Amino acid sequence: MKGRKPNLQNVVPMKGDIQKEIPAAPDFLCDIGRDVWDELAPELAKRGRLELLYKYQFGSYCAAVANFISSTDTLAMEGLFYETGKGRNGNQRRRHPALTLQENSTSIMRRDSALFGLSPVDASRLDTGVQGDFLKNVLDQLNGTD
Repeated sequence: MKGRKPNLQNVVPMKGDIQKEIPAAPDFLCDIGRDVWDELAPELAKRGRLELLYKYQFGSYCAAVANFISSTDTLAMEGLFYETGKGRNGNQRRRHPALTLQENSTSIMRRDSALFGLSPVDASRLDTGVQGDFLKNVLDQLNGTD
């Protein structure tokens, strides 16, 4: 074997897959919301993003996903529009109310998913740690102290 012999003091032993406690789903979640919780909570807990303190905020995300799924199912069965009965303006096509629920749920999902790093951009933001002082970092680099 060529090269320098390894220095065993530099080797960090693996800690293995440490199981973190997963908070129980909040009682206000419907069955679909609980399914979302059961699917995502273990991975978030493993990454240190779901603690008991954040239980209800993540529950809000799960409820929004459940509303999104339910409204999407309703729209698939009933269509995006419905016709009103004959009135003074005749038959009119109107947006299905489930469209509004679907759009509102999407907004809530986007907002809450950012808190838990559920998109690639948000995950990388959370994995890098705190933002720090930008000017301090630049000055440290200019002074050669970084």
